[in-house]
Amino acid sequence: MNHERGHMHPLSQAIREINAIFSEMGFSFASGPIVESEHYNFDMLNVPRNHPARDMQDTFWVRGQKEMVLRTHTSPVQVRYMEEQQPPIRIIAPGRVYRNEATDATHEAQFFQLEGLVVDEGITLGHLKGTLESFFSKFYKRDIVVRFRPGYFPFVEPGVEVDMLFTKRDGTKRWLEIMGAGMVHPRVLENAGIDPVRYRGFAFGVGLERLVSVRHEIDDVRLYHTGDLRFVNQF
Repeated sequence: MNHERGHMHPLSQAIREINAIFSEMGFSFASGPIVESEHYNFDMLNVPRNHPARDMQDTFWVRGQKEMVLRTHTSPVQVRYMEEQQPPIRIIAPGRVYRNEATDATHEAQFFQLEGLVVDEGITLGHLKGTLESFFSKFYKRDIVVRFRPGYFPFVEPGVEVDMLFTKRDGTKRWLEIMGAGMVHPRVLENAGIDPVRYRGFAFGVGLERLVSVRHEIDDVRLYHTGDLRFVNQF
């Protein structure tokens, strides 16, 4: 009797491939708890007490556990790692995160995020740009050019919005907004016990579904989490 063989989910496939790419670039894999304290999810990352991200519309607070949340990003993994390790630091932190928001073709209440962190002496935005272009070119298997636009995130200064010039299957090219990034805020380094005068760093974060959707030209991120085998078996 012939049995149909199972295979990995497209997001699991992407995480494995991304780990391999960044490992070749000298990065290590890091992980952390999904149920996180407000201290690590917000305070240590220079997110002010009155920041909208702390409001109920964006954050799932854990009932019965004071100041505990379902993590809204994997940035707490970066802070925890910096507390335990001294520079040089090069890590990626892929994992599931949660946002209390309405779902549509481009938003989900749960999704996977990929974050990266580098901390060392003499780090600049040029290192960030080179790292991202190298990663994108390997992941999409074509030469990728990125550009930076000013952006604001509490845990980086300066912050940038990252666009990449992507060629679609039909040969057309367009600039796609792909992620947020920037230089690690000195206060975040200081919070983690790292000297912000001696060391600098860059960090970036992107929705993993976004990366995979661009590669396969998928127009609805909800498809990844339905469990529909008609979608999963295409990969």
